[in-house]
Amino acid sequence: MAQIDVVRLARRAVVYEWGMWRSLARWVLRRPYPVAPGAETFRYVGVVQPILGVFIVLSVIEIPVLDLILRHTVGWPTVRHVFIGLGVWGVLWMIGLFASLRLHPHVVDDAGLRIRNGVSLDVRIPWSAVARVEARYRSLPSSRAVQYDPDDPTVLNLGVGSQTAVDVVLREPLSVRLPKGPSEPVREIRLYADDPKALVTRARRHLSTPDPTRPR
Repeated sequence: MAQIDVVRLARRAVVYEWGMWRSLARWVLRRPYPVAPGAETFRYVGVVQPILGVFIVLSVIEIPVLDLILRHTVGWPTVRHVFIGLGVWGVLWMIGLFASLRLHPHVVDDAGLRIRNGVSLDVRIPWSAVARVEARYRSLPSSRAVQYDPDDPTVLNLGVGSQTAVDVVLREPLSVRLPKGPSEPVREIRLYADDPKALVTRARRHLSTPDPTRPR
């Protein structure tokens, strides 16, 4: 069982890393992923963009400083080159993370609501499962992207920057696909969006439109 978990974790790490670099390439080439006709996208990167920007700038500054220190303290050029290479990799990785957040926004279309967080999270909720959608800012006790509410385990928080801004109340308990597997059945899913009111307004248009496939 432990070996299976290790293999599964390694596979997830490889998929995540590949998705990060692919996002960086598509962002540099200005090739966003297509969405369905009539779909509208909503960003969620605004709350973490300043933090990522600071880390990227500091890491860029750190590379020449580290090179200068190693040049005068370490006699082996290979060691210096390895550390510099790791520094460059770290900067590109953080830019790739930012790119993945920009290229994988939330999506509202005729099929339902698609909640995303970079390449690691992709939750789809059909409109037939949604009772109502409301805008409300909430602070979370943890910075984890996926967490159950400590006071109500039927509430799933899919936050960004330790906060959520949209409440999606479901008609009945629903299990959704998470990075580590299916979730527990939940009655409410909360997410973050830079413009929660716009997302809620767009979602309510679909909720007010009768679903021809739903029995009356």
